[in-house]
Amino acid sequence: MNDIIYMDNHATTPIAPEVLEAMMPYLTTHFGNAASTHPFGVKAADAVEKARHQVAELLGCSAEEIIFTSGATESDNLAIRGIAYVCQEKGNHIITSTAEHHAILDTCHALAAEGFETTYLPVDNYGRVSPDDVEAAITSETILTSFMYANNEVGTINPITDIAAVAAKHGVLFHSDAVQGIGQLPSNMEMLGVDLASLTAHKIYGPKGIGALYVGGKGQHPRSLFYGGGQEAGIRPGTLNVAGIVGLGAACELSKKYMETGKSSVAILRDTLHRKLMVSLDNLYLNGHPEQRLPGNLNLCFAGVQSHAHLAGLKRVAVSTGSACDSESVKASHVLVAMGVPNALALTAVRFGLGRYNTGEEVDIVVDEVVKVVNRLRALAPE
Repeated sequence: MNDIIYMDNHATTPIAPEVLEAMMPYLTTHFGNAASTHPFGVKAADAVEKARHQVAELLGCSAEEIIFTSGATESDNLAIRGIAYVCQEKGNHIITSTAEHHAILDTCHALAAEGFETTYLPVDNYGRVSPDDVEAAITSETILTSFMYANNEVGTINPITDIAAVAAKHGVLFHSDAVQGIGQLPSNMEMLGVDLASLTAHKIYGPKGIGALYVGGKGQHPRSLFYGGGQEAGIRPGTLNVAGIVGLGAACELSKKYMETGKSSVAILRDTLHRKLMVSLDNLYLNGHPEQRLPGNLNLCFAGVQSHAHLAGLKRVAVSTGSACDSESVKASHVLVAMGVPNALALTAVRFGLGRYNTGEEVDIVVDEVVKVVNRLRALAPE
């Protein structure tokens, strides 16, 4: 697939060569179980703790505040369900937004059957949550608020520092699905004011199947959802994925360097792609905030061109209609609907996710391909 240009980095990123190199020994010679006491196990345990410190370094926290999981979905479930269960004597109310990832929304919906209540706050036309709305929704029964750092579909950055301040003012815990923001935006959890945060390796050039939950030392620890060997302080028991954890640690270390040097270059490529498409095509509409957005995100509606037909026509370009979890669905994105985008227009949305390895030459090729496909499909559309 070397002739296909990859611009779907919000769905997943390729594993960085440096990350793969760090992982390989733990897939081959250093195969020990980190819970074993012999030299093989000690070698694995040392690697896990090194990775824990690498993750903590990116998040500006202590290593003891990092719990390894299988990925962001598990981290989200652990945060939402785990806090709900441990705090249910205090209250049964959770606050989130209508534009969250389904890992949050579906978890809250499932908790409704267990007697918990969730307030789903609206977002503005850019996809942002209002801190004032959060404050107005808090009641004496509220135990948790959860809002994503940056939206996975339209790239809009939420004012989570302001939201966290509101939650702290009322003594309510704040969790953030920070998957898209970690490694691209300021990631110091204490400075952001976040109590719990979910992250995953495969969004920051690490392997799939490994993630982490940050649990601030001053906050409430979630109740475990599983029972077993007591790993990860008993919060997430199970044999540790040593190679994956090593990959997550290496990816976090690379991300820290990238945030200092490489983020602006991706934003420049993104803006170039946007500008050239706007020059070449009419009836294009940007989804999400024009400035407060992820550096590599470009979500556009191509009026009159159904997104599934658009993607089918792009033989040389890998992009998405939105969340990868909804890639087989032809219904309008719940995020765009929440933002007030008309249904017919929302069905024309395409998400470009540029990353570290994209080039200016690729941008030009993508522009040419998209323009050809859009013009062809619009010409075929009935008057």
